[in-house]
Amino acid sequence: MRSLFLSRNPSCTLYADKTGVVMLTLYFAPGACSRASLIALEESGLPFEAKRVDTANGEQRSEAYRAINPKGRVPALATEKGVLTETPAILAYIAAIAPAAGLAPLDDPFEFARLQAFNSYICSTVHVNHAHGRRASRWAGDVAAHEAMKAKVPETMAESFALIEDGMFAGPWVMGERYSVADPYLFVMTGWLPSDDVDPARFPKVADHYARMLERPAVQRALAQEKS
Repeated sequence: MRSLFLSRNPSCTLYADKTGVVMLTLYFAPGACSRASLIALEESGLPFEAKRVDTANGEQRSEAYRAINPKGRVPALATEKGVLTETPAILAYIAAIAPAAGLAPLDDPFEFARLQAFNSYICSTVHVNHAHGRRASRWAGDVAAHEAMKAKVPETMAESFALIEDGMFAGPWVMGERYSVADPYLFVMTGWLPSDDVDPARFPKVADHYARMLERPAVQRALAQEKS
């Protein structure tokens, strides 16, 4: 499926082709972590093309898709300079090429590093906790080990979100008063909690964040795109 989103910010002219259209293509799958990048692009005002990858039927493992992303996963962001993978890298890139959108504290190295630390924790720990319940075969070949990992997911996800709730989430947004690319990433992980047998209501600040994210037009557009 191909969908072209025109710029909502006429000042955005980075990485333009001869027609003046910015060349960004996001490869995504509905409900996957790529949702964070899709939301960030919607927030950025940059024009982009969104291409759905049919992960349910294994398209991510196809020769055609592996030519784009040899890792066989989403998201992948194709730019004029090459393809970027890994959500923290893609989110940082979107924020950097759309500075007017204010999606990261680009003028403060320490605050930017704090944002990267949060997104790195989501990527390296929270997402991995979640994946143990669905893709345990990545880490072990023994069926009993798979079941043990699955059984641990509610505990590890709850522990991670307790840390976020009590120590990492500044409020009202992840970084404080300023919305950033960390917010759509947290939004995606919070949305996964019920499927991990964790009630988001256990974490009031995070649950409120999720509700407010749902009210943002960019989030609504991204969710609609996933359903289309």
